[in-house]
Amino acid sequence: MDIIEMAFDQWIEIGLKAGWVSPPVCASHDGLPTSITEDAEYMDGSDPCIFVMRTYESDEHKEAVETNCPAAVWRNPFRGQDN
Repeated sequence: MDIIEMAFDQWIEIGLKAGWVSPPVCASHDGLPTSITEDAEYMDGSDPCIFVMRTYESDEHKEAVETNCPAAVWRNPFRGQDN
């Protein structure tokens, strides 16, 4: 697969304009972006998956997050490829 290089703001703008992603929110301070149905499921004891993509401030930040959160590594569909 060919990778096209672009700035983060260009990449996120494409996703926002296409309706593929929500605007960035802080999970710590804003809460997770959920629907009323997901909130109700959670309150009823269900466990709906809500996927989050973390952005990194630097290569050092990426390494620190991935060291602390193994799922950030094993869920990566490009693991083992040059990325």
